[in-house]
Amino acid sequence: MLLAMAAFSIEDMFIKSASQVVPLGFTVLLFGLGGSFIFYCLMKHKAEAVFPPEMRSRTMLVRTFCEIIGRSFFALAIVMMPLSSASAILQATPLVVVLGASLFLKEKIPVTHWIAILIGFIGVIMIVRPGLDDFDFASLFAVVSTLGFAGRDLATRVASPRLSNAQLGFYGFLVLIAAGCCLSLTTDKPFSINFDSGLQIIGAILFGVIAYHSLTVAMRSGSISVVAPFRYSRVIFAMILGIIIFDERPDILTICGILVIVMSGLYLLLNKRRAAN
Repeated sequence: MLLAMAAFSIEDMFIKSASQVVPLGFTVLLFGLGGSFIFYCLMKHKAEAVFPPEMRSRTMLVRTFCEIIGRSFFALAIVMMPLSSASAILQATPLVVVLGASLFLKEKIPVTHWIAILIGFIGVIMIVRPGLDDFDFASLFAVVSTLGFAGRDLATRVASPRLSNAQLGFYGFLVLIAAGCCLSLTTDKPFSINFDSGLQIIGAILFGVIAYHSLTVAMRSGSISVVAPFRYSRVIFAMILGIIIFDERPDILTICGILVIVMSGLYLLLNKRRAAN
């Protein structure tokens, strides 16, 4: 999980850097093509079906739609706002997953968990700051991405276990091709890929594949109550990269918001672990 979160942060860094030269839609399109090709090769090496019957289930269709929403809006967020702030808002995804599990999967949630969810959302508001002078409209893209990723995670819970890690990775990157095409409709400016941006896109693809595969292995083979808290390391990696690469300087309200989100999420996860034991 630590490897996945570090790789996701580096992937985001490369996408943000490449998008300063290459339009975001085309960057995401190439990212999806490269990642899906690598996972396709892994599937063929293992003689796995490209489109098994399980892929055509309603659950996988919901997962695909949510993946497109999550990936597209988060890509917009990291390009248009500080990497550290976008990644911090994304840490609210586990809170949304718990909320969604109550609404759609009919899981019972204790009152203390509802309080933790509410406090976590207050942390998001501290970062987004609606109505204040320094409100960043792009932060709403990060908020929408948490809804998409939460829907994807909920669908993954009930997806067929017969789908391999390589197949899930292939579908995860395949939807980015569609997302990239949709984002490409927002610009018609001519562009060219230089050597640096080309390397950045290749780097995003390689680290994206490592991240997606590592995350899938961690969630499927490890104890969720043990590995899930390490998801929050992503905001640490993102903050370090944002400061070093993009000269970002998170203010005190943003840092406090990050702490509130992380502490709320950890409280939920640790309480679930105690309940399971």
